[in-house]
Amino acid sequence: MSSGTAQEFPSEFPIKVMGRQGIELRALTQAIVERHTGPLEDSRVKTRTSADGNFLALTYTVLATSREQLDNIYRELTACKSVLMAL
Repeated sequence: MSSGTAQEFPSEFPIKVMGRQGIELRALTQAIVERHTGPLEDSRVKTRTSADGNFLALTYTVLATSREQLDNIYRELTACKSVLMAL
C-alpha cells in the first residue's frame, strides 16, 4: 500500500523552471533535463516571458519513468545558480 497520491510510471510530467531572462536559461536547464530523459522535441518545451521581460518560465513535458528520475532532475535544477524556482 502506498500513502498519499501515487504517481504512476511511465507518465507525462510537466517540469516548470523559472529564472532571469538574458542568460542561457533554456540551454542550461534543457541540458539538465535531457541528461535524465534523453533528447526532447521542441514541441515538449514551452517558453513564456514575464510581463516586464525580466524573467523566463519554461515548461518541459517529459516522459517520467520513476520518482527517482524526477527527484534527480529537481535536485540538479535547484542546484543550478541560474534557476530561481523549479516546480
